[in-house]
Amino acid sequence: FSPGAALAADAAAGRAFARENCSRCHAIDRAGASPLRKAPPFREIARRYRIADLEESLAEGIVTGHPGMPEFELTPRQIDDLLAHMRRLRRSR
Repeated sequence: FSPGAALAADAAAGRAFARENCSRCHAIDRAGASPLRKAPPFREIARRYRIADLEESLAEGIVTGHPGMPEFELTPRQIDDLLAHMRRLRRSR
């Protein structure tokens, strides 16, 4: 992650990506329960893990062992945007 990427990242685009791809199971905002009880809300993920670790996981592609979660391969821009949204959630304590 670079400071220039932080300036170019678009938290609103990251939220839109999360709404489109993740909100079926995860709560993606500052409040509310996840639709799938086992799926942690994004605000908890943002607080539990270092952003650098999340960036690395996203860059490698998200692959899970349970059948309900699709595999994701995000572009660098999508990663930056999603992490900008996660940073916003982290700051909203």
